[in-house]
Amino acid sequence: MLVNEVKFETEAYSVEHILDVPNYKKLIETFSVGNDAEGLKDYLQYAAIGDEKANLARTYLVIDKSTKEVACYFSLRTGLITVQVDGEDFDSLPAIELSNFATNDTYRKNHKELQKLGVHIFDIFILPISRFMAKYIGANSLYIYALPNDRLIQHYSTMGFSLLPEEQEKFVQSHVKPKYDAGCRFMYQTL
Repeated sequence: MLVNEVKFETEAYSVEHILDVPNYKKLIETFSVGNDAEGLKDYLQYAAIGDEKANLARTYLVIDKSTKEVACYFSLRTGLITVQVDGEDFDSLPAIELSNFATNDTYRKNHKELQKLGVHIFDIFILPISRFMAKYIGANSLYIYALPNDRLIQHYSTMGFSLLPEEQEKFVQSHVKPKYDAGCRFMYQTL
């Protein structure tokens, strides 16, 4: 089975690779996020296609099937995490990075009845896609660099992500953290 033959969808939503959506530019022009996360909107609107063409990440749009609005987007890519093994040595392990993940504030305002949209999308799409891909590329963890916001850190914790102990996180910060994630907190979970 080829990966691109697998369809991830529910009765309400479909997940589409951004380059497979003919009118993606029109769909994402009204995508909005809160003030503290403007970089996520900017990535989708100005950088995602460049990363696609350079094979640096894959960005997916979660589209409401009935209204054709973008409810959410996320980007995935392969990577390594460095963790301490047996409390002594550090080792690099293959993983999948959830490099971008944002719900569309415009969509949420149009659909006030929806609760916990991000958690729902994470559970029904991001985790299953990550687990599916892990079988093909050999990865055992999913990780994210979360904005250093206590409320957001707690939110990701409820989704199964964990912080590393302070000394281990310092090691990650100094060895494998991308510069564009400066100040963010490393969080991970086992797939």
